[in-house]
Amino acid sequence: MSIHLPPGGALLGLGADVIEVARIRGVLERQGERFLERVFTREEREYCFRMAHPHKHLAARFAAKEAVSKCFTTGIGSELGWRSVSVYHGERNQPLVRLDSKGEALLREAGATHVLLTLSHTDTVALAVAALVRA
Repeated sequence: MSIHLPPGGALLGLGADVIEVARIRGVLERQGERFLERVFTREEREYCFRMAHPHKHLAARFAAKEAVSKCFTTGIGSELGWRSVSVYHGERNQPLVRLDSKGEALLREAGATHVLLTLSHTDTVALAVAALVRA
């Protein structure tokens, strides 16, 4: 899906997050499944563990959840949970965001129609930038 802002379209929120891949690897080693189930949707876990280096992909999704929460100015907590934001891929393998009912309510409250997302990672860091837009 491609988003083109028509005249009158607006950028309503912007968030970014960067995280060290080693931090996610460490938490996963200490907490295992408990961490995975608390933070990531089943869809995200399945995708990441199909990859040669799942920690990089988990870190990017962790950063995405933080970036989206910053768009909404809520952070992760009672208004938006870790699994309220799920990253999946579109037909061109672009990262897309799926929101649960809490996230959808925040999206409507913000007057936005979409969350745009970009991800990047290296061996050591992962980065996500998210934007709330009204198209």
